[in-house]
Amino acid sequence: MKLLVLHGPNLNLLGRREPGVYGSTSLAELDGGLQELAQQLGIGLESRQSNYEGALIDWVQGAEGEGFTGIVINPGGYTHTSVALRDAISGIDLPVVEVHLSNIFAREAFRHHSYVSPVVQGVISGFGTESYRLGVLALIGRR
Repeated sequence: MKLLVLHGPNLNLLGRREPGVYGSTSLAELDGGLQELAQQLGIGLESRQSNYEGALIDWVQGAEGEGFTGIVINPGGYTHTSVALRDAISGIDLPVVEVHLSNIFAREAFRHHSYVSPVVQGVISGFGTESYRLGVLALIGRR
């Protein structure tokens, strides 16, 4: 099993951007923890971050060809705006889990809608960096 973890826009600022909402863990620390988890589970895992919608779409579309067997994605702000990212996810034959650090339903009303949620296997929201770990474990459970 080889998983792809995708971080959307502004997640490169983790640890510095609104730590009261997103926590104080940096993206490098988050990815390091996911690598440790992957090693413990005996799986492959690669993390990528982009602020660009097109890059995220290209990575989703290319994941199966690169040998990935599932995707954990935090679409960031594209959760609420990107029909194109939603269509890319619905166009692939891989399980995808949507994750969010904060509870998007306890925040501003515009964050309550996700274009991505209807086309993924599940959504994990509100557990900080643990949301990512839970997303990885959810995909492992699908084996």
